Amino acid sequence: MDAAGATAKAGAWAAALRWDDVPPRVRERLELVLLDTLGVALAGAREPEQRRLVEAWRPADGPAPLLGAGRTTTVEASAWLNAAALVRLELDEGNKYAKGHPAAHAFPAVLALAAERGASGPETMAALLVAYEVASRFGRATSLRAGAHPHGSWGVAGAAAGCARLLGLGADDVAAAIDTGAGLPVAGHFGSALDGNPVRDAWMAASNLSGLAAARMALGGVARNTGTAAIALGELLGGFDPDAVADGLGERWDVELGYFKRYAACSFTHPAADVVLALRPEIPVDDVREVVVETHALAAGLTRTTWDSRLGALFSTPFVVASALVHGHVRPAASSGAALHDPRVEALAARVVVREAPDLTARLPDERAARVTVRLPSGDVTREVPNPVGDSAHHPMDAAALQDLLAELLGSATAIEVARCSAELAAAGDVSIPLRRLACASTP
Repeated sequence: MDAAGATAKAGAWAAALRWDDVPPRVRERLELVLLDTLGVALAGAREPEQRRLVEAWRPADGPAPLLGAGRTTTVEASAWLNAAALVRLELDEGNKYAKGHPAAHAFPAVLALAAERGASGPETMAALLVAYEVASRFGRATSLRAGAHPHGSWGVAGAAAGCARLLGLGADDVAAAIDTGAGLPVAGHFGSALDGNPVRDAWMAASNLSGLAAARMALGGVARNTGTAAIALGELLGGFDPDAVADGLGERWDVELGYFKRYAACSFTHPAADVVLALRPEIPVDDVREVVVETHALAAGLTRTTWDSRLGALFSTPFVVASALVHGHVRPAASSGAALHDPRVEALAARVVVREAPDLTARLPDERAARVTVRLPSGDVTREVPNPVGDSAHHPMDAAALQDLLAELLGSATAIEVARCSAELAAAGDVSIPLRRLACASTP
């Protein structure tokens, strides 16, 4: 199957999907992903950097929510700024099979467009599911070149699909929107994230905005499906397998295979954090001579033992491991203010060694494992985990666990309000009503 044929199949599936036909378990999982997305975006919206960005943007009034800002704005500004907030703290949901973050690539755009249109809850949920499933399959299909970061590339196709579905386009036009989105990728380098450059957040914001543009091009009849993904995502950015795009559509639901993040850090650091937090009650932190983290090839480059920004720290396994041992958590507070350069964390991070273990690399993609050895005067302690806690295949989070996590991030009252708005949205006659309330969600 060529890329145009695969895209046509995805477009036909997306146009035909009806919320009533989605299995209950899949609906429940999508509702959890939506809850996580809204809560994490609201947490990111509170950060000083995000507030400064909104002030500098001077967004105009409009129908779409600007999370945490107490107001609404244009569809485009809502999609861009909410997407940046969503990824700011490195807490957004992800999918190891997609090799990135399907929801963050598309949900802000779909929700902004749904608010403008006064779409119903079922219409909006169907569009969100389409966005996730198409984005995830384009992620599976794309093999990015070494050094490329997944933000803003393959996921644009999902944003386009979700927005086109919400616009009520037919199969051919949805396919044209998807193909156009596939031709609008960002070529971002992983080194920018390691350097702590916030352009990484803008890549995800660009994905949402480009998805909107692609859907509107299709609505206007100026988009075509020519198999652009094979060139843009394949020849230019790496490789592209068209068969993966249509694989299992309507049978395998990738939204069920994702993970929620307990720590404000790159997901590649999470298994090591899980290990050291489990060991922490048993080991005297001041006696730690060295921590050796063996991991898979995808995570082996997160080795930096110094950082000059929060984002740079969130992409440093030494920082995350040291913070977990010193503070007993890796919440946003561990990387903000004075905590970012806590001398205890910096000293311990200098004794964290990260290296690839070929046997762990061989277990990708089903496992993103880590083996951690803590060296103490009394001897070495070694433990291994197959995936981070929160992965659908390893101690998955249910609604109660996710609500507890959001309560830690937002405070109990706000977390309850986010959950109420999220639940109302799924069944609403007009989703703009709960989304406007969410934009005004209180701060602690």
